[in-house]
Amino acid sequence: MSRSDMSLDPLAARCDIAALSARRSARWRPGLAVAQGPVCHSEIFASSTEAGGSGAALALALDDWRHAPRAAEAGRQDRRAVLWVQTREAARLSGRPYRAGLPAELRHRLIHVLAGKPEDALFALEEAVRCREVAFVIGEVTGNPRGLDFTASRRLTLAAERHGVPLYLVRLDAARDLSSARMRWDIRAARSAPPEWNAQAPGAPAWHAELFRARGHAPGAWVLREDTGLESEPLQPVADPSQRTASALN
Repeated sequence: MSRSDMSLDPLAARCDIAALSARRSARWRPGLAVAQGPVCHSEIFASSTEAGGSGAALALALDDWRHAPRAAEAGRQDRRAVLWVQTREAARLSGRPYRAGLPAELRHRLIHVLAGKPEDALFALEEAVRCREVAFVIGEVTGNPRGLDFTASRRLTLAAERHGVPLYLVRLDAARDLSSARMRWDIRAARSAPPEWNAQAPGAPAWHAELFRARGHAPGAWVLREDTGLESEPLQPVADPSQRTASALN
Protein backbone atom coordinates (compact mmCIF):
# COMPACT_ATOMS: atom_id res chain seq x y z
CA MET A 1 0.00 0.00 0.00
CA SER A 2 1.38 3.41 -0.94
CA ARG A 3 1.79 6.26 1.49
CA SER A 4 -0.94 8.22 -0.30
CA ASP A 5 -3.36 5.32 0.14
CA MET A 6 -2.57 5.11 3.82
CA SER A 7 -3.26 8.82 4.26
CA LEU A 8 -6.80 8.36 2.92
CA ASP A 9 -7.73 5.52 5.27
CA PRO A 10 -8.43 7.70 8.36
CA LEU A 11 -10.64 10.00 6.28
CA ALA A 12 -12.61 7.07 4.91
CA ALA A 13 -12.97 5.66 8.40
CA ARG A 14 -14.27 8.99 9.68
CA CYS A 15 -16.83 9.15 6.85
CA ASP A 16 -18.05 5.64 7.63
CA ILE A 17 -18.38 6.46 11.32
CA ALA A 18 -20.24 9.68 10.52
CA ALA A 19 -22.66 7.83 8.24
CA LEU A 20 -23.24 5.15 10.85
CA SER A 21 -23.82 7.76 13.55
CA ALA A 22 -26.34 9.61 11.39
CA ARG A 23 -28.20 6.41 10.64
CA ARG A 24 -28.34 5.38 14.30
CA SER A 25 -29.60 8.81 15.39
CA ALA A 26 -32.48 8.73 12.91
CA ARG A 27 -35.81 8.52 14.64
CA TRP A 28 -38.11 5.58 14.14
CA ARG A 29 -41.41 6.29 12.40
CA PRO A 30 -44.13 4.15 10.84
CA GLY A 31 -43.45 3.08 7.28
CA LEU A 32 -39.66 2.79 7.57
CA ALA A 33 -39.78 -0.75 6.21
CA VAL A 34 -40.15 0.75 2.72
CA ALA A 35 -36.53 1.87 2.79
CA GLN A 36 -34.92 -0.30 5.45
CA GLY A 37 -36.94 -3.50 5.49
CA PRO A 38 -38.70 -4.82 8.62
CA VAL A 39 -36.77 -5.33 11.84
CA CYS A 40 -36.41 -9.08 12.16
CA HIS A 41 -36.53 -9.37 15.96
CA SER A 42 -38.47 -7.00 18.22
CA GLU A 43 -39.54 -7.30 21.85
CA ILE A 44 -42.59 -5.60 23.35
CA PHE A 45 -42.77 -5.31 27.14
CA ALA A 46 -46.31 -4.83 28.43
CA SER A 47 -48.56 -5.41 31.43
CA SER A 48 -51.02 -8.27 31.30
CA THR A 49 -53.67 -6.07 32.97
CA GLU A 50 -53.96 -3.67 30.02
CA ALA A 51 -54.15 -6.11 27.09
CA GLY A 52 -52.02 -3.72 25.07
CA GLY A 53 -48.99 -5.84 24.30
CA SER A 54 -50.51 -8.08 21.64
CA GLY A 55 -52.40 -5.18 20.05
CA ALA A 56 -49.28 -3.04 19.76
CA ALA A 57 -47.27 -6.00 18.47
CA LEU A 58 -49.87 -6.64 15.78
CA ALA A 59 -49.95 -2.94 14.82
CA LEU A 60 -46.15 -2.80 14.51
CA ALA A 61 -46.09 -6.07 12.57
CA LEU A 62 -48.76 -4.87 10.14
CA ASP A 63 -46.95 -1.58 9.62
CA ASP A 64 -43.75 -3.41 8.69
CA TRP A 65 -45.54 -6.02 6.58
CA ARG A 66 -47.58 -3.53 4.58
CA HIS A 67 -44.51 -1.40 3.83
CA ALA A 68 -41.93 -4.14 3.28
CA PRO A 69 -40.43 -4.31 -0.23
CA ARG A 70 -41.98 -7.11 -2.26
CA ALA A 71 -39.80 -7.16 -5.37
CA ALA A 72 -39.28 -10.92 -5.06
CA GLU A 73 -43.04 -11.46 -4.91
CA ALA A 74 -43.93 -9.35 -7.94
CA GLY A 75 -46.38 -11.07 -10.20
CA ARG A 76 -47.80 -13.46 -7.62
CA GLN A 77 -50.15 -13.10 -4.68
CA ASP A 78 -48.69 -13.17 -1.20
CA ARG A 79 -50.22 -16.28 0.37
CA ARG A 80 -47.89 -16.61 3.33
CA ALA A 81 -49.29 -17.51 6.73
CA VAL A 82 -49.05 -15.57 10.00
CA LEU A 83 -48.10 -17.57 13.09
CA TRP A 84 -49.21 -16.55 16.59
CA VAL A 85 -47.56 -18.50 19.42
CA GLN A 86 -48.71 -18.24 23.06
CA THR A 87 -47.91 -20.04 26.26
CA ARG A 88 -50.99 -21.21 28.16
CA GLU A 89 -50.29 -18.64 30.87
CA ALA A 90 -50.09 -15.82 28.31
CA ALA A 91 -53.37 -16.95 26.74
CA ARG A 92 -55.01 -17.05 30.18
CA LEU A 93 -53.91 -13.50 30.94
CA SER A 94 -54.43 -11.77 27.62
CA GLY A 95 -56.82 -14.06 25.74
CA ARG A 96 -56.43 -15.90 22.46
CA PRO A 97 -56.44 -14.10 19.11
CA TYR A 98 -60.02 -13.46 17.96
CA ARG A 99 -60.03 -14.27 14.26
CA ALA A 100 -63.15 -12.24 13.45
CA GLY A 101 -61.60 -9.19 15.08
CA LEU A 102 -58.43 -9.31 13.00
CA PRO A 103 -57.93 -7.24 9.85
CA ALA A 104 -59.59 -8.96 6.90
CA GLU A 105 -56.25 -9.55 5.20
CA LEU A 106 -55.08 -11.72 8.12
CA ARG A 107 -58.13 -13.81 9.02
CA HIS A 108 -57.43 -16.56 6.51
CA ARG A 109 -53.69 -16.55 7.25
CA LEU A 110 -53.63 -16.99 11.02
CA ILE A 111 -52.18 -20.13 12.55
CA HIS A 112 -52.46 -20.22 16.34
CA VAL A 113 -50.07 -22.31 18.45
CA LEU A 114 -50.74 -22.87 22.16
CA ALA A 115 -47.64 -24.07 24.01
CA GLY A 116 -47.70 -25.67 27.43
CA LYS A 117 -44.26 -24.44 28.51
CA PRO A 118 -42.06 -21.46 27.60
CA GLU A 119 -39.49 -23.85 26.17
CA ASP A 120 -42.12 -25.25 23.80
CA ALA A 121 -43.10 -21.73 22.73
CA LEU A 122 -39.47 -20.80 22.04
CA PHE A 123 -39.03 -23.94 19.95
CA ALA A 124 -42.13 -23.08 17.92
CA LEU A 125 -40.94 -19.49 17.44
CA GLU A 126 -37.52 -20.56 16.21
CA GLU A 127 -38.99 -23.09 13.80
CA ALA A 128 -41.50 -20.50 12.53
CA VAL A 129 -38.90 -17.84 11.67
CA ARG A 130 -37.01 -20.47 9.66
CA CYS A 131 -40.01 -20.95 7.36
CA ARG A 132 -40.11 -18.60 4.39
CA GLU A 133 -43.81 -19.34 3.90
CA VAL A 134 -44.56 -17.31 7.04
CA ALA A 135 -45.03 -13.54 6.65
CA PHE A 136 -44.31 -12.71 10.30
CA VAL A 137 -44.51 -14.28 13.75
CA ILE A 138 -46.04 -12.95 16.98
CA GLY A 139 -45.15 -14.62 20.26
CA GLU A 140 -46.42 -14.11 23.81
CA VAL A 141 -44.65 -15.31 26.94
CA THR A 142 -45.00 -14.27 30.58
CA GLY A 143 -42.34 -13.17 33.03
CA ASN A 144 -38.68 -14.02 32.60
CA PRO A 145 -38.54 -17.77 31.89
CA ARG A 146 -35.19 -19.45 32.40
CA GLY A 147 -35.21 -20.72 28.83
CA LEU A 148 -35.35 -17.19 27.39
CA ASP A 149 -31.77 -16.19 28.19
CA PHE A 150 -29.40 -14.23 25.99
CA THR A 151 -28.31 -17.35 24.11
CA ALA A 152 -31.90 -18.25 23.22
CA SER A 153 -32.59 -14.65 22.23
CA ARG A 154 -29.51 -14.65 20.01
CA ARG A 155 -30.67 -17.84 18.30
CA LEU A 156 -34.02 -16.23 17.52
CA THR A 157 -32.36 -13.10 16.16
CA LEU A 158 -29.96 -14.98 13.89
CA ALA A 159 -32.67 -17.31 12.58
CA ALA A 160 -35.07 -14.44 11.87
CA GLU A 161 -32.43 -12.37 10.09
CA ARG A 162 -31.10 -15.30 8.09
CA HIS A 163 -34.51 -16.31 6.77
CA GLY A 164 -36.08 -12.84 6.64
CA VAL A 165 -39.11 -13.64 8.80
CA PRO A 166 -39.83 -10.88 11.38
CA LEU A 167 -40.57 -11.87 14.99
CA TYR A 168 -42.50 -9.70 17.45
CA LEU A 169 -42.18 -11.19 20.93
CA VAL A 170 -44.52 -9.86 23.60
CA ARG A 171 -43.06 -10.07 27.12
CA LEU A 172 -45.98 -9.90 29.58
CA ASP A 173 -45.15 -8.72 33.11
CA ALA A 174 -41.44 -9.18 32.42
CA ALA A 175 -38.42 -7.30 33.73
CA ARG A 176 -35.98 -5.88 31.21
CA ASP A 177 -33.16 -8.39 30.82
CA LEU A 178 -30.32 -9.11 28.41
CA SER A 179 -31.50 -9.68 24.86
CA SER A 180 -30.22 -9.51 21.31
CA ALA A 181 -33.53 -8.14 19.98
CA ARG A 182 -32.85 -5.33 17.51
CA MET A 183 -35.73 -3.21 18.77
CA ARG A 184 -37.19 -3.22 22.29
CA TRP A 185 -40.42 -1.42 23.21
CA ASP A 186 -42.19 -0.64 26.47
CA ILE A 187 -45.94 -0.41 25.84
CA ARG A 188 -48.78 0.83 28.00
CA ALA A 189 -52.33 1.86 27.25
CA ALA A 190 -53.12 5.42 26.17
CA ARG A 191 -56.41 7.30 26.08
CA SER A 192 -58.26 6.87 22.79
CA ALA A 193 -59.27 9.90 20.76
CA PRO A 194 -63.01 10.71 20.98
CA PRO A 195 -65.00 8.97 18.23
CA GLU A 196 -66.13 11.28 15.46
CA TRP A 197 -69.73 10.12 15.12
CA ASN A 198 -70.76 8.39 18.35
CA ALA A 199 -69.50 9.72 21.67
CA GLN A 200 -70.53 6.49 23.42
CA ALA A 201 -68.51 4.25 21.09
CA PRO A 202 -65.02 3.05 21.97
CA GLY A 203 -62.23 5.02 20.35
CA ALA A 204 -59.43 3.70 18.16
CA PRO A 205 -56.65 1.82 19.99
CA ALA A 206 -53.75 3.92 21.25
CA TRP A 207 -50.55 3.12 23.12
CA HIS A 208 -47.78 4.94 24.92
CA ALA A 209 -44.79 3.44 23.15
CA GLU A 210 -41.24 3.90 24.45
CA LEU A 211 -38.46 2.65 22.22
CA PHE A 212 -35.78 2.15 24.86
CA ARG A 213 -33.32 0.15 22.76
CA ALA A 214 -32.81 -0.03 19.02
CA ARG A 215 -29.91 -1.01 16.84
CA GLY A 216 -30.64 1.49 14.08
CA HIS A 217 -32.59 4.31 15.77
CA ALA A 218 -32.31 6.72 18.64
CA PRO A 219 -34.52 6.01 21.69
CA GLY A 220 -37.78 7.91 21.82
CA ALA A 221 -41.37 7.87 23.03
CA TRP A 222 -44.60 8.35 21.15
CA VAL A 223 -48.32 7.85 21.35
CA LEU A 224 -49.22 5.40 18.60
CA ARG A 225 -52.76 5.42 17.30
CA GLU A 226 -54.32 2.96 14.91
CA ASP A 227 -56.28 4.83 12.27
CA THR A 228 -58.31 2.19 10.46
CA GLY A 229 -59.60 4.75 8.00
CA LEU A 230 -56.19 5.06 6.34
CA GLU A 231 -55.08 2.05 4.34
CA SER A 232 -51.58 3.25 3.41
CA GLU A 233 -50.58 4.59 6.83
CA PRO A 234 -52.80 2.85 9.43
CA LEU A 235 -50.40 3.48 12.33
CA GLN A 236 -50.05 7.14 13.23
CA PRO A 237 -47.47 8.56 15.69
CA VAL A 238 -48.30 11.54 17.91
CA ALA A 239 -45.73 13.31 20.05
CA ASP A 240 -46.03 12.24 23.67
CA PRO A 241 -46.01 15.43 25.77
CA SER A 242 -44.86 13.50 28.82
CA GLN A 243 -41.63 12.44 27.13
CA ARG A 244 -38.90 14.88 26.15
CA THR A 245 -37.46 12.39 23.70
CA ALA A 246 -40.52 12.76 21.50
CA SER A 247 -40.24 16.52 21.15
CA ALA A 248 -38.31 16.30 17.88
CA LEU A 249 -40.88 14.11 16.16
CA ASN A 250 -42.79 15.88 13.41
